[in-house]
Amino acid sequence: IDTTQESYLDLFPLDAIVYLTPDSENVLEDIDPNKVYVLGGLVDESIHKKLTLQRAQEQSLQTARLPIREYMVKAVNTKNYHSETLAINQVFDVLSTYYETRSWPAALKAGVSSGKGYVLPDAVK
Repeated sequence: IDTTQESYLDLFPLDAIVYLTPDSENVLEDIDPNKVYVLGGLVDESIHKKLTLQRAQEQSLQTARLPIREYMVKAVNTKNYHSETLAINQVFDVLSTYYETRSWPAALKAGVSSGKGYVLPDAVK
């Protein structure tokens, strides 16, 4: 891993950047090795709906969201809590597991904790 103080906007062409945000209408279907994925573009203690989507749109970036709704179901829970917003390490776990396995169910199982209120359909039995 290389780290830098420079902005991703200065390091990569705009058309190569995909900003991951749970508010995107675009579903991440596969990982393109020619793209640069921005995760954790905003670190905040509270969740501000559509803030990351707005930031990406202001920067004219492509956006995508993890396919949580496509592969997982809402679990019954006492708090009626369901969130597709994940911590940076959870998103990284999902992406790295998907890259290794090419399986979204395996990747989402690895990165989406049950506390988010989503489970794989076979876990609902």
